[in-house]
Formats: sequence, structure tokens, C-alpha cells
Amino acid sequence: MLFTISQSFFFDAAHTLRREIEAEGSRRVHGHTYHAEVFLTGPRDPATGMVLDLGLLRQGLAVVREQLDHHMLDEVPGLGTPTLENLCLFIAQALPTDLRASVSRVRVWREALGDSCALDFTQP
Repeated sequence: MLFTISQSFFFDAAHTLRREIEAEGSRRVHGHTYHAEVFLTGPRDPATGMVLDLGLLRQGLAVVREQLDHHMLDEVPGLGTPTLENLCLFIAQALPTDLRASVSRVRVWREALGDSCALDFTQP
């Protein structure tokens, strides 16, 4: 049996974006409140009854959040163009190594705009 656990967090950040649609507004520095959720899938450890202690996941996500919260996303090393897709990938790759192997999905959304992106990983 495999279980999936998740932890969510939010961050506020600014960015610019080069787009054909809504080009003028996108090129100006503007900000959003982003929400993210990281899902880990794995077997339940019989000794602890958990896939992973959620406290460890929260600690890992705090490290990721620190790199994004109240930052100019255009300047975050390793992010690239600040799209929802790149944010999903960045969050997955910025997690501590011991958590990355269990990540099954990363989802990022901007609630005020109603848009989202999810990155799904195939489990071995």
C-alpha cells in the first residue's frame, strides 16, 4: 500500500513576464500571492505509522519558501523565467535531497487569478 501526504505553504513575490497577451502589464514589475503544495508518496513505516514525519517536510519547505518569499522571482538563481511550470520544478529541486525521492507531485497556484500548474512525477 502506498500513501500520499502533502504540505502546503504560500509566498508573496514579484516578477515580470514577457508575453504576447497582456504584454504591457506583464512586463511591469507586479506581484502575486502564490500557494504551493508538495505531495510525497510512499509506504507507511510500520514503526512510526507514517510515510514521513510532516515536521520534516515542513522544515524542508521552509528552506524553499525562504528562497521565494518577498523576492523578485526574476532574480532567483536556478528558477529561470518565473512561470508556474518553472516554480513547480524549482520547488521540487530545491527540497532537501532526502525528501526529493518521495515527491510525487508539486502544485503551484495563484488563488486570486484562479490559475494553477501541477508537476507529476512517476513513482518507480
